[in-house]
Amino acid sequence: MSATALPEKGRFDHTFFAVFATFLVAAVLVGFGPTFYLKPFFTSPPISRTIVWVHGFVMAAWVLLFIAQVYFVSSKKIKLHQKLGIAGVGLAVLVFVVGLLTSIAAAKYGSPSTPANVDRLEFMIIPFGDMLVFALLFGAAIYYRKKPANHKRLMLLLAITLLPAAIARFPGGLTDSFGPLWFYGLPTLVILALIGLDTWKTGKLNKIFLIAGTFVIAAFWARLPLGSTQAWLGFASWITA
Repeated sequence: MSATALPEKGRFDHTFFAVFATFLVAAVLVGFGPTFYLKPFFTSPPISRTIVWVHGFVMAAWVLLFIAQVYFVSSKKIKLHQKLGIAGVGLAVLVFVVGLLTSIAAAKYGSPSTPANVDRLEFMIIPFGDMLVFALLFGAAIYYRKKPANHKRLMLLLAITLLPAAIARFPGGLTDSFGPLWFYGLPTLVILALIGLDTWKTGKLNKIFLIAGTFVIAAFWARLPLGSTQAWLGFASWITA
């Protein structure tokens, strides 16, 4: 191996993250393209609220940041990766705040993304929960920023938390037919597969990856029954008043 060649594991990691970044962009475009990013080419309901536009562009910026960070690491531009990471903290705060405001507005005024047969306050726990999980994972990733093995796995899980909202909007009626088994089931399988693949590739189980992955999966499924509880509905009623 030449002095400039990457170790086998490094090559695998960089290739994997590049493939996942491509998949994430494709999922976002397929899911949100018809109603937002590619809206001029489709017939879809008009976007009447400014917060929805802001949310869409902020989330696009976050996906682009993820892609840029993957590129900088794979090309060994670590200093640029670190500098952009500082700016990423500010963007993460914006993602969190705008995401919460968007979920509150959708519950208060209605949204095409809310299923017709689901109460708006009950449904709010899904996007609201997404932002809480986002904040906790990002905080953990920042805490482990000097431990790359943990940091990159946490950022990977953070990217995976964006998938349910995108794939729930995939064409073909998959969400109508299978509901949470589709938009939470697929990301759950992805997380379990990645933990297994990572353990097999490295020869050891990364405990942070396991704990954080288990937390994300639990957060996917636990919020569904919690959304119909009086505690949540009372909170949702208060925050949307």
